[in-house]
Amino acid sequence: MAKTTPAKFIREVRQEISKVTWPTRKETSVTTVMVFAMVIFAALFFFFVDQVLAFGVRQILGLGA
Repeated sequence: MAKTTPAKFIREVRQEISKVTWPTRKETSVTTVMVFAMVIFAALFFFFVDQVLAFGVRQILGLGA
């Protein structure tokens, strides 16, 4: 197995980082807003599904009386 010196490793890392296509500030902000929107949507969806299932279980077990 070939040994890599720390200096060579740093050079290779810098070469690889220079190949990365970094997102623009606008792309980052739009993606962040979309992630927050999807998190809110998923939270509301699961909240309502949980409420419906809890209502059904209460009706079946007779705990809603």
